Amino acid sequence: MCLIAFDWRPGSATPLRLAGNRDERHDRPTAALATWDDCGDILGGRDLEAGGSWLAAHAAGRVAAVTNVRAPDFKAEANGPSRGHLVRQALVEADLGAWLERLANHKAHAYAGFNLLACDGEMLWHLHHGPRGTRLARVEPGLHGLSNASLDTPWPKLTRARQRLGERLDTPGGEFLNDAWALLSDTRQADDASLPDTGVGLTLERQLSAAFILGQHYGTRASTLLEWRARGEIAIVERSFAPGGIAAGERRCRLPVPPLSMAHRV
Repeated sequence: MCLIAFDWRPGSATPLRLAGNRDERHDRPTAALATWDDCGDILGGRDLEAGGSWLAAHAAGRVAAVTNVRAPDFKAEANGPSRGHLVRQALVEADLGAWLERLANHKAHAYAGFNLLACDGEMLWHLHHGPRGTRLARVEPGLHGLSNASLDTPWPKLTRARQRLGERLDTPGGEFLNDAWALLSDTRQADDASLPDTGVGLTLERQLSAAFILGQHYGTRASTLLEWRARGEIAIVERSFAPGGIAAGERRCRLPVPPLSMAHRV
């Protein structure tokens, strides 16, 4: 993914609510939100070119999502694995925390720059791998945003998306899975003075500064809303888009998962 805004409230009735956009080449083969043929416990979209995912959930009670780090001079090892494989591994590893530690200590260097979010319902981890190093941390409760730098880096689209998510969640009687699309459909570009300089040139920085990227060859391919319900369910809604931002369908799925404790409601 390239933009994620999320609310992390461990111990509550809805510990994780997340909204994200996946930006990608329009000619890259992709499967829309569904259970996977080779692992029926996984629900998510799938990159058919490399076999990974940008966001997925597992019936054992896991959610994982990945964004690229925009750093053109920061390269993966030769023939390194796709970053989308990190999502699958985060879902199926027996000991998620230990696996993340191994990644942080040395195994992340096989990959190009990435941010990985991994959640088991009780804890949410963020692993950043970029030009300034590799860092693993538990995410503190609250509203957060993630794009192509690191957690809560104040890029204009991230700041706006996080703010609009907070406003949406504070609206009495709101239904997150129906009402949060506006923060993902924003096509406004940031003014030049607010743009980051990530080494891709001003024209591309402008295009990529929108939450929803319009383009014939590259742009937003999918918008996703996810809600983890402590009673034992992860609900995901995905909207797909063709070149030029043309709507190409919507899928709504519910994945039964083990119930979570709400003993420490926040």
